[in-house]
Amino acid sequence: MNSKEPEGNWEEQKRKLKEKFAALTENDLFFTKGKKEEMIEKLQIKLGKTKEELLKIIAL
Repeated sequence: MNSKEPEGNWEEQKRKLKEKFAALTENDLFFTKGKKEEMIEKLQIKLGKTKEELLKIIAL
């Protein structure tokens, strides 16, 4: 697993996440190379999920 960028097609993963979690916005899912941990932390807070739960959901 590359720790710098999501696996697979991030645009497709974003679409699925937004379908599953209506509260998510484009800003919540904006991925900047090298900033995966920051994005995960923000999603943890917004969705009330653990890091492990999120990693399973978004397959990072």
